[in-house]
Amino acid sequence: MRDAAVFGIDFTSAPRAAKPIRVAEGRRHGAVVRLAGLAALASLDAFAAWLARPGPWVAGLDLPFGLPRELVEQLGWPTGYAALMAHYAALGRAEIRALFAAFCAARPAGAKFAHRACDGPAGASPSMKWVNPPVAWMLHAGVPRLIAAGVHLPGLLAGDERRVALEAYPGLLARELIGRRPYKSDAKAAQTPERLIARKDIVDALEQGRTRLGLRLKLSAAQRDALVADASGDSLDAVLAMLQAAWAADRPAYGWPEGVDPLEGWIASA
Repeated sequence: MRDAAVFGIDFTSAPRAAKPIRVAEGRRHGAVVRLAGLAALASLDAFAAWLARPGPWVAGLDLPFGLPRELVEQLGWPTGYAALMAHYAALGRAEIRALFAAFCAARPAGAKFAHRACDGPAGASPSMKWVNPPVAWMLHAGVPRLIAAGVHLPGLLAGDERRVALEAYPGLLARELIGRRPYKSDAKAAQTPERLIARKDIVDALEQGRTRLGLRLKLSAAQRDALVADASGDSLDAVLAMLQAAWAADRPAYGWPEGVDPLEGWIASA
């Protein structure tokens, strides 16, 4: 989508002032994406209000948009995307946890969780995982609000094509740049100099355009310092998701490969 703003959203299913949803806003000019600003949303209501902002924009959100077909079919849930998401949203977390735990308990060690086809290429956690990280709750909190806002979910559900939401995964891009080096933590004890150096290395690589996305990040000195200083990594993750959205916005079908399961979805740039 040409001339659209691009956003990256580091999502949490329980936002609060101390741990808000982080939003990075950018503009793409050829192969350069300029960071226009960072914002914080301290509640799910604030997130829902943000989604109503007029387009054109394309946003990459760090939360899963779909569930594994294997899981859905075994549980006997609806196999149409809209109906599945409505069913999932209507369930409480305790009920979901019990169903998912029973599913996992019946499976062999090493294959407890069902996976989507995009999980392997992206190195992402299974979207049914309810702990460490609790991405199942992120889906439960986030996707129903995307649907209620009427945004367009390419390949999944039609909506306002001037407001486009894509599944992103910052870890995919971060690993390309620094491998498995840790670069963030919410725990103060784990906010080490080594992690700070890793964040600086990510930012340096993004500014130099050293990724397969073929994009170069443009920052002010203050923005660069802020991204490196945020030990939680949330601001940097929002920027990584923004770059994935910028890449996908310029691709046919938003970069989805052929044959993607319309129940599971796909992760931008995987």
